[in-house]
Amino acid sequence: MAPLDERKGVWKQGRGKGRPHPKGRVLDEDALAELRQLLGDRPRRRDLLIEHLHLIQDAHGHLSAAHLRALAEEMELSQAEVWEVASFYAHFDLVKEGEAPPPRLTIRVCESLSCELAGASALRQALEEGMDPADVRVLRAPCIGMCAEAPALHLGHRAIGHASVEKVAAALEAGDTGPAVPDYEDLAAYRAAGGYETLLGLRADGDPVAVEAEVLSSGLRGLGGAGFPAGRKWGFVRKAEGPRYLAVNGDEGEPGTFKDRLCLEARPHLVLEGMLIAAWAVDAARCYFYMRDEYQGVLEILRREIAALEAAGIVEPGFIDLRRGAGAYICGEESAMIESIEGKRGLPRHRPPYVAQAGIFGRPTLVHNVETLHWVARICREGPGILSSVEKNGRSGLRSYSVSGRVARPGVYTLPAGSTIRDVIEAAGGMAEGHVLAAYQPGGPSSGLLPATLDDVPLDFDTLQPLGSFIGSAAVVVLSDRDDVRAAALNMLRFFEEESCGQCTPCRLGCTKAVQLMQAGRWDAGLLEELCTVMEVASICGLGQAAPNPIRSVLRHFPGEV
Repeated sequence: MAPLDERKGVWKQGRGKGRPHPKGRVLDEDALAELRQLLGDRPRRRDLLIEHLHLIQDAHGHLSAAHLRALAEEMELSQAEVWEVASFYAHFDLVKEGEAPPPRLTIRVCESLSCELAGASALRQALEEGMDPADVRVLRAPCIGMCAEAPALHLGHRAIGHASVEKVAAALEAGDTGPAVPDYEDLAAYRAAGGYETLLGLRADGDPVAVEAEVLSSGLRGLGGAGFPAGRKWGFVRKAEGPRYLAVNGDEGEPGTFKDRLCLEARPHLVLEGMLIAAWAVDAARCYFYMRDEYQGVLEILRREIAALEAAGIVEPGFIDLRRGAGAYICGEESAMIESIEGKRGLPRHRPPYVAQAGIFGRPTLVHNVETLHWVARICREGPGILSSVEKNGRSGLRSYSVSGRVARPGVYTLPAGSTIRDVIEAAGGMAEGHVLAAYQPGGPSSGLLPATLDDVPLDFDTLQPLGSFIGSAAVVVLSDRDDVRAAALNMLRFFEEESCGQCTPCRLGCTKAVQLMQAGRWDAGLLEELCTVMEVASICGLGQAAPNPIRSVLRHFPGEV
């Protein structure tokens, strides 16, 4: 072989066609040094890619091409792999060479149905006209989980409810752009009231099969929307070969839903104890707590209280791995969430295998949402009768309804699972003054819209399917005679269009085509139904499969409107 300095190649020096460096972005040594200082002694594992992207975004306000190149070098990944993950999530701002970075401060105005009803569009326009774009940028945002305080927005990481231009100006003047942490029940207060005694007792001499039977007898079903019997998952996962994992789905992104946020802002340890009981029942090697990035106050609470659990010796350091989402509704789908936990784009997986068989890192994984684990802890402490003894309209159990829209007192109300929309509205103080019930969304945009004439249907699992709807996460948005159901349905489809992960054509293009067709003066019912059928039967996950529901519900229940 010829000596190195005599070989021809892309790095040939001097005259000729050679290049002084390889193709692609050259590593910036200063950016690499900054990155290494930022990461410190944190592991460079592949699954921590999103966490490391957050560190850069938080420190610099954007992700420069130089820092992404340095991160690829440090994590031994291709630049394409880092770039495709970073560009997938809405909360990362990628800046190429020669491009101006965004302003350090961003206002994200919620555009979900509840906020639109409360005047979000006018608020966003006023903010755009009143802010210096060199200092502050104003963006539209999907639901930020503050529907009871509509219109709502995020000023940096500060959540502002019942938002106005004046409130934003006051917060800017005061420098209030960081997350606010509400008063909550910390570890000391929770233990003083008997918290974790159940967990410690089960660890000492409990029987996982007996606890699983208790949970099953309570009738508890998954409260993230799927409704699968909670205890039945435990047996599937426990029988699988280890190591096994548990994942908490805290990506509460369904517009109109905010029950999980309020639960964690008040009693986080009730959820954490439920999580640890479920982890004990399936002998999980680690728990991954995936929390949406919009809930910055909750993230800070969890950081504090997980550290407190470790200091108290209730869990080993690292047993609970808190992961931060990055602005992608699709990560509420359990397999997409698992992809994100692994540091990837949140693309739903094809099934089978199911996550109970092959979840995080290909290992059996038990997935529960926040509210489900809240009830696991209460069932184990108070007995299954806390749910099974409650009956109404032939249904048993309790549900936490997130209620917003045209009601007097929006909020979360825990009611018997057989409650009707009239019961829910009554709990919320009745209709807002001057408004008459015309329609309602029973379980987020995926559930579509139902008319006021269907006011005697129990809002529970299995009761709404004959009407072309379902309860989902019990995100109830109430519309009145002053509202336009066409505009409401269009708002829902625009959300799905924006939040489609793009993996499958029926969903990616179907949502866009639906939005175009729905803006016509008169809806083409036949063409829309054909489109809905394709999306329903050919989409990979529930987003594309359920996106047609707002269209079909309006065509079915409000034909005179379209």
